Amino acid sequence: MPSAQVPAALSSAQVVRATLPNGLKVVIVPDRLAPVVTTEINYLVGSAEAPEGFPGTAHALEHMMFRGSAGLDKDQLAAVGTRLGGSYNADTTEDVTQYFYTAPAQDLPVLLKMEALRMKGLTLSEADWNKERGAIEQEVARDLSSPAYLYLQQLQSILFAGTPYAHDALGTRASFDKTDAALLRSFYEKWYAPNNAVLVIAGDVNPVTALDQVREAFGAIPRKTLPERHKITPVPPPAKTLSFPTDYPVGFATLAFPMPGRTAENFAVADILSDVLGSQRGALYALVPEGKALFAGFEYAPKKSAGFGLALAAFPKGGDSAKVMGDLRDVLEHIRKNGVPAELVEAAKKREIAQLQFSANSVSGLAAQWSTALAFQNLDSPGDMVAAYQAVTPEAVNRLAASLLDPAHAVAAVLLPESSGKPVAGKGFGGAESFASTPDKPVKLPDWAEKALSHLEEPKPTPQPVVSMLPNGLKLIVLPSHVSHTVQLSGQIRQNAAMQEPAGKEGVESVVEALFSYGTTTHDRLAFQKALDDIPAWESAGGDFSLQVLTPDFEKGVALLAENELHPAFPEKAFQVVRMQSAQAQAGTLVSPGFLFGKAIKTAILPAKDPALREATPVSIMSLSRDDVVNYYHAAWRPDLTTIVVTGDITPEKARTVVEQAFGGWKAEGPKPVVDLPSVPLSTTSRVNVPDKSSVQDSVVLAETLGLTPSHPDHFLLQLGNEVLGGGLFSSRLYRDLRVKTGYVYSVGSSFEWSRTRGTYSIEYGADPDKVGKARVAALQDLKAMQAAQPTEEELSLAKASLLRSLPLRRASLSGIAAQYLALEELGLPLDNTDRAAQVYYKATGADVQAAFRKWVRPDDLAQIVKGPTPNW
Repeated sequence: MPSAQVPAALSSAQVVRATLPNGLKVVIVPDRLAPVVTTEINYLVGSAEAPEGFPGTAHALEHMMFRGSAGLDKDQLAAVGTRLGGSYNADTTEDVTQYFYTAPAQDLPVLLKMEALRMKGLTLSEADWNKERGAIEQEVARDLSSPAYLYLQQLQSILFAGTPYAHDALGTRASFDKTDAALLRSFYEKWYAPNNAVLVIAGDVNPVTALDQVREAFGAIPRKTLPERHKITPVPPPAKTLSFPTDYPVGFATLAFPMPGRTAENFAVADILSDVLGSQRGALYALVPEGKALFAGFEYAPKKSAGFGLALAAFPKGGDSAKVMGDLRDVLEHIRKNGVPAELVEAAKKREIAQLQFSANSVSGLAAQWSTALAFQNLDSPGDMVAAYQAVTPEAVNRLAASLLDPAHAVAAVLLPESSGKPVAGKGFGGAESFASTPDKPVKLPDWAEKALSHLEEPKPTPQPVVSMLPNGLKLIVLPSHVSHTVQLSGQIRQNAAMQEPAGKEGVESVVEALFSYGTTTHDRLAFQKALDDIPAWESAGGDFSLQVLTPDFEKGVALLAENELHPAFPEKAFQVVRMQSAQAQAGTLVSPGFLFGKAIKTAILPAKDPALREATPVSIMSLSRDDVVNYYHAAWRPDLTTIVVTGDITPEKARTVVEQAFGGWKAEGPKPVVDLPSVPLSTTSRVNVPDKSSVQDSVVLAETLGLTPSHPDHFLLQLGNEVLGGGLFSSRLYRDLRVKTGYVYSVGSSFEWSRTRGTYSIEYGADPDKVGKARVAALQDLKAMQAAQPTEEELSLAKASLLRSLPLRRASLSGIAAQYLALEELGLPLDNTDRAAQVYYKATGADVQAAFRKWVRPDDLAQIVKGPTPNW
């Protein structure tokens, strides 16, 4: 691909960039997808520069950036964030700490003001740190409960021994216990400076105006003299073998190798090598169709100055891990000695370059792409990678493979599945607790924020798609968007295995889904993957299906998708392999803590013998025949239960012509099946503990069924009230009372889940075992307060602003737009449901919200389900 074909959104040609006199680098990338803007400020410092003995310093400071600054205290920051209606968060890596906000485009000055205040005058009080310490230690406990985290943590300590990368960015409880506000302030004063930051702005903004706003917000912040950075030059470690127990349903054999970082001269070669190793046309993935592994693949984890590659293969619980590890070694050794096929290298190059075209299809994704290029890769633009990929040769890939895939430096690990203990039930919770709510004082916003955010505008209708119905009953929804020369197709078939699988044939749906990747009646597995690579196109088939393709190749891509969706081969040999793999995997799944946790939640709130409680077993899966697979496919795959959404660079007329040509001949067979679950009675309280030996922190769910579905207008009022209670991120009552005030939890939230026939409500949090009961009491106190009194005017105003101003964000990516339409179709709701919700939110009163919570939510009937160590109930 010549450089002229670099996507405009990823090249310097269409962006405005500047470096302010104080050293702040600014890049502004226009994207007219939606009236939305993302700011992503990248501080060029992470855990690699943490003081000796305090590996989590950068991470702790990231947390404290949400605890207020001069001119914007923590309560104001939370209130502003909620009123913006956007999504905002942060992450800390070894090299860069990132803070990102996505909000309505007109609120860019507010986002810039907040980030400028945090850059120059963070509060960092000892009292605030003492409170935040509890929350961050809960985060550590959560991650220490993840076998994957523990494995990667030890892997990193071996691969990067003797360098700052030897510890990851999370930190340790011991170091946080020793950390104080003075240490955090020292780190902040050294590294948080405009001349150590890159600000990326992407979205529907005028670049010239936006740059003026950046200068106004950040221009007066002085630059600093930065400390010298650590040099990171890892030495390849000697071969080593590790073993880890896990709560996974299957085991994994893994081999890790040192690889180049993002700034290395041969990064593009390494990236292409990793793509080839992970290709479904490659020798590693071939272990799956050969029946030697349940899954096989390759992952590349590049940091700024170094990285590692990870080959992995899954095996069933009780399987021969040594045999799988041997197969993995044999494949990689063969590649090291003999290289990889040149055609796979060229296919990977073509796909990497084409993939860049899709970046403009998401506002936040575009900001992230530019941030990665500038902050992690030291590039001028993401488009610079096009030339780097073009220059990669098969010979260079093979040289790198021969060098990197050296068994003398491989860190091998076996992750073994460990069964859960037996769930322990107990008595439910009644209405013993009765608490008075202590309302917080209203938050007075700074004048600049009050002026921008205080007025709540009546919502305006959003643009609607073009909807048509094909003669065979397939519904087509098209929303053109010309931000890139790409088209995306998303589809779903309304089906429900719990309602449609024949008795004794549980598991047939999952076998059918797995077989779509084994080719069609026209192309076998490898030939079909090659046909996709040749376009290139990204495709998946099944009950949910999708396609991503460049605009000129839309017709070719849809033809291949339809071939896969409508004419799957279901080859007998593949069926035998997939059936065995599914049965083996299910044997481990049925005793895994995660599965038992989900089962315990359903059992607690659903009646006995409810269809949703059906589960596949190894016996039911092994009893299946290929005829069972074919029969289920023909019964469940129907055009009159199918919706296709097309978004991107296309007209409705062209989309209809192409889709009808490919899918118009598809005919439904037999009567339309019943796919909706029956309604359920109201659940009652109970409690159960699902043991998980690998967890040091408990995962808690409080759940119940509801007496309404999303077709009832009160469900809008419940959603609005939930924004006050637990859905409103940092300003919600649950977050305030369970994290900010007490440090009982790291994360907490509440949500309503809907189907056409059912509704459920749940509160979820993670806590140490001794805090589970305290957190539950506080959560129930907040929930009952929603019924005892109306939300305050401030709370209701915040909730309305959050929901109403978040509506444009749902249209800030083409995939998000498609997902929204498909979700509405699944619920049987009109496509303008968002506009209807907006009108209810805008007009609702506190009394309306209180009445809805009193009518529909039952605090004393919440079941409590805990996964992890035995809690203090």
